[in-house]
Amino acid sequence: MNTVSVKKLDVDAHIPTKAHDDDAGWDLYSNENTVIYPGEKAVIKTGIVLAIPRGYYGRIAPRSGLAVKNGIDVLAGVVDAGYRNEIGVVLINHHIDNQFAITKGDRIAQVIFERVDPFELEEVLEFFNNTDRGMGGFGSSGK
Repeated sequence: MNTVSVKKLDVDAHIPTKAHDDDAGWDLYSNENTVIYPGEKAVIKTGIVLAIPRGYYGRIAPRSGLAVKNGIDVLAGVVDAGYRNEIGVVLINHHIDNQFAITKGDRIAQVIFERVDPFELEEVLEFFNNTDRGMGGFGSSGK
């Protein structure tokens, strides 16, 4: 089993938790009180630093309940293994009318640790391996 070290930057910060052993994501907690107004975004501090092992990264993902009930979604969401600073979660309020209040200690997102396979990029002048999809994109496969 792999281990991710967690450093609290504030005595009141919360270490990420999982509700069930089989859950993929570890809940991240707000370390501040704030309000996100309709259509606006904010970077919410968590008060923690993660030491993710080489060969992995942390993907910050929305919590389904916040998305469905409140229209709150995560925007940016990659924490590289070499990053050693406070985790900030970029949230956006998609709701048209309601502001969303966040209280210190609220669960605001989840981090999912995923393996990264090493790749190299190779510049080419042409692709010789045509595919059925070709250059189709952005809805080209229909409704």
